[in-house]
Amino acid sequence: MATDTNAGGNVTYECMRCGTPVTVEELSRLPEIKCICGFRVFRKARPPIVKQLKAI
Repeated sequence: MATDTNAGGNVTYECMRCGTPVTVEELSRLPEIKCICGFRVFRKARPPIVKQLKAI
């Protein structure tokens, strides 16, 4: 799956419909990749910190 990690060390995904956070471990235990609301599309949760870069 993914190799990126957040501060807790686990990759977290969010359901695109209801926004329920789900970890990779929870998804791997299920027989199919599906949220509790029945939706099958997830996105990777991003940290709330915005990176600021200096312009060159």
